[in-house]
Amino acid sequence: MASAWINIVILVGTLLHCHIGITKAWLDIGVNYGMVGDNLPSPATVVQLFKKYNIGKMRLFDPNPVVLNALRGSGIDVTLGVKNQDLQTIASSVDAAKTWFDTNVQPYMSKVTIRYISAGNEVVPGDLAQYVLPAMENLQIVLNHYKYTGVKVSTAVAMGTLGSSYPPSSGAFSNEARADMVGIIKFLSNTKSTLLVNVYPYFAYASDPTHVKLDYAQFTAPGPVVKDGDLSYSNLLDAMVDAFYWAMEKEGVSSVDVVVSETGWPSAGNGVFTTPQLAQTYNQNFVKKVLAKRGTPKRPGHYLEGFIFAMFNEDQKPPGVERNWGLFYPDGTPVYHVFS
Repeated sequence: MASAWINIVILVGTLLHCHIGITKAWLDIGVNYGMVGDNLPSPATVVQLFKKYNIGKMRLFDPNPVVLNALRGSGIDVTLGVKNQDLQTIASSVDAAKTWFDTNVQPYMSKVTIRYISAGNEVVPGDLAQYVLPAMENLQIVLNHYKYTGVKVSTAVAMGTLGSSYPPSSGAFSNEARADMVGIIKFLSNTKSTLLVNVYPYFAYASDPTHVKLDYAQFTAPGPVVKDGDLSYSNLLDAMVDAFYWAMEKEGVSSVDVVVSETGWPSAGNGVFTTPQLAQTYNQNFVKKVLAKRGTPKRPGHYLEGFIFAMFNEDQKPPGVERNWGLFYPDGTPVYHVFS
C-alpha cells in the first residue's frame, strides 16, 4: 500500500509539473491597444500577441466589435472605453445608456472579461466634461440592472486635471476641472471603483530636462530625489500619482485608488529625448514596479495597477513622438524588448 501511495504521489507530482511547464501565468500588467494606423495586424493576431507575451490586461479605447469578438475566451482582462462623442447620448437617460450597453457590450459579457468601463478618455474641462458623471451614473444603473457586480465604471483623466502637483502634497484639482472632478471621485468612492489617470513622466522630463532629471523620470535614481514632508520620492511617476491622492483627499475622498491607465516613453520623434534605449528602460522599470505590487509613498499598501501605452506605433497619428509609443512593429516583432 505504501508503495502504491508513493507511486500515486509521484504521478500527481509529475502531472502538476507538466501542467506548470506548459502553462504560463498571465502577467498582471496591461497594454493599451491603439488602432490609429493603416498597417496594423488583425485583432485576432493582436490577441495572439498578447497571449504570446502573457500580457494579462488590455485597454481598448472603444467597443470595437471585431476586437471584442477576437477577445472571446482569451482570458485577457479588458478595460473598455466609451468614445467621447457618445458621452452626451449616454448621459441623457438610463434608456440611452442601456441601448448603448446592449448594442456594444452585452453581446460579449459571457465570453469577455470586462473589468472597467471608462466613460470617456481625457475629457477636457468645459468640453464634454459635464456629461462624464451622468454617463457614469447611467452606466452604473445598467450594470446594477444586469447584476454585473464585477464590472466597475470609471473615467480616464490627464495630469492637466490638477492645477498643482509639485510637491505631491500640493496636489489639487484646477479651478476648471474641480466642479466635475468632485462629483466624479465621490461617485467612484460610493461605487468602490478607481480613478484612471494617464501619467507621463516623459512629458515632464522633455519639457524641462534641467530641473526634471532623467534618472528620476526613468525609475533609475539611486535614492530619494524629492522630499515632501515625511515622504521621499525616487521616481516621478509615484510623485505624480500621489498628487492625485492628495487632490482627492482635499475634497474629502480618501478611499479611491488610482490606476495608471496610460504611461510610456516614445522611442523616436524628439531627438535624444526619445530613443529605443530610453523607452526600454522606462517601460521595463514600470513593469517591474507593477509586478512587484508596490504602491506609492503615500499609499504603500495599495497595489498600483498599470497600463503601458501602447501596443503599436500608429502611423496615422501626427508626425513626431505621437507615432512612436509602440512596443511592437506591425509584424509582431518588438521595437525593443520589455516582455521576455
